[in-house]
Amino acid sequence: MVLTPKKKWRFAFAREYKTLQEIAMDDDLASLGDAYTNLLYSIYISQKEIKPKGAKISSFILSKALNEVGLRKLMPTRMDRHKQGDAVEALLVYVWLLELTTITEDVGTLAKHDDVVEAFSLLLEGVKKKLASL
Repeated sequence: MVLTPKKKWRFAFAREYKTLQEIAMDDDLASLGDAYTNLLYSIYISQKEIKPKGAKISSFILSKALNEVGLRKLMPTRMDRHKQGDAVEALLVYVWLLELTTITEDVGTLAKHDDVVEAFSLLLEGVKKKLASL
């Protein structure tokens, strides 16, 4: 299965991937995903606290979400929490790069739960469905 967009790439740096694992293991994509995921988390926290706040989500939370949705089993066995967090970040930003989601949609998904692990698990479930539809 090739995970490619149905239309021309909007971003010149974006590339094609064959598997979810290939997306998740891309360090450059994870680097961009870090910024994207922290933006989502900051907006989520700002809405909860009703005050603008910049925040950084922990790899521990992201790795728990990865486990909860069953994506951890698709990753290499010797992968620490930090790399698992990177995998989540890469997956989240990749779906955004494909224009299969928006920041508003992702924050809306996160807002459905008070528990942050559940919130990111729900977001990752959406990623799985969106990538499966390609």
